[in-house]
Amino acid sequence: MASVKAVLRQNKKSDGTFPLVIRITKDRKTTYISLNHYFHLKDWDEKSQKVKKSYPNAARLNNMIAKKLSETNGKLIELETNNTDTSSRAIGKAVQSAKEGTFLKQAALYIQQLKVNGKGNQLSADTSRVERFKEFLEGSDINFSEIDVPLLKKFQSYLKGTRTITERTVVNHLVVIRTIYNQAIENNLVDRKFYPFGKGKIKIKFPESLKIGLSAEDVKAIETAKVGFHPNHARNLWLFSFYLAGMRISDVMRMKWADIQNGRLYYKMNKNAKADSLKIPEKALAIIEQYRREKPGHDLVFPDLESLPDLNDEIEVQTRIKTRVRKNNEQLQKVLEEAKVTKKVTMHIARHSFGNISGSKISVQMLQKFYRHTSITTTMGYQANFIHENEDAALDSVVSF
Repeated sequence: MASVKAVLRQNKKSDGTFPLVIRITKDRKTTYISLNHYFHLKDWDEKSQKVKKSYPNAARLNNMIAKKLSETNGKLIELETNNTDTSSRAIGKAVQSAKEGTFLKQAALYIQQLKVNGKGNQLSADTSRVERFKEFLEGSDINFSEIDVPLLKKFQSYLKGTRTITERTVVNHLVVIRTIYNQAIENNLVDRKFYPFGKGKIKIKFPESLKIGLSAEDVKAIETAKVGFHPNHARNLWLFSFYLAGMRISDVMRMKWADIQNGRLYYKMNKNAKADSLKIPEKALAIIEQYRREKPGHDLVFPDLESLPDLNDEIEVQTRIKTRVRKNNEQLQKVLEEAKVTKKVTMHIARHSFGNISGSKISVQMLQKFYRHTSITTTMGYQANFIHENEDAALDSVVSF
């Protein structure tokens, strides 16, 4: 059994006082939790673990000490009940974490970790989602045990009632709350019995979305459209992505001349760090030849990121990519107008277009390699958006009479 006591730690300060701490001892190992108060030995009653009555504000300080002892013992009981680590260090960590045990404080730690890990896109999106939940709470913080099914349903209704958003956006907000809640459970800040997600509670299910790609005729029209300098650059990025089996536009912008060896592109996909190489088709080689220049910044093939001082600053890189994608999407619309392509097209649609045109022509195993999906199930689900021959034939067999 652990021993929990309030003591003066024997680290004498220059003014002759000693720090007041909670001392946790288990299996001859000790952890200290500072209470940020300091006393002379004459003012401390070691036997009763209290400040002597003669000390100013003794009653208030003793109430604080009693509360901290109760919290520490409570955490010990909670850890023992849940059969988790009850070492002195684990108890101390649980008590220390409890100071940050409300949702908004844990959310701040989550956002900070995204920043440290260079998750720029997720940082931007999830910061806004946390702010929406804070707005719903009218700026006040909340304990995790208070985040229950009725509250989350009210939050869903609040999002739909205060802004025009898709069901996917609502789900994305719930995912962030769930992630932060899981973080709190991992840090022993809340009992899992309060968890509001899962079977019979709030179920998070992403709505299916239609993926529509361009036809071969559409791509040919884009290839031959007569456009100016900036629209041409946007077209080059889009076509290069398409020619390289739907290579993600963020990876296209990061591509360096050193990545190209003997007519092949060697690169690691930024999204999941999967590395491989692809032959660069003749049409794609013709595009990059337009970008040959003396001493390109950071050895980049395309110039969209070369003004950045440091490509290792992942937050800055992701922010610039987002800006350049938006600008290039605007320029791409001029290409579509000239090509008389009326479908909605963005940089990402190059990936969908490759899927649409490849249809059932390429084996799913090869497509998995092209797309760099971790699971072939993901590839099959993705490609199902573009393969309709069987359904079309079945429909025709009934109605063609």
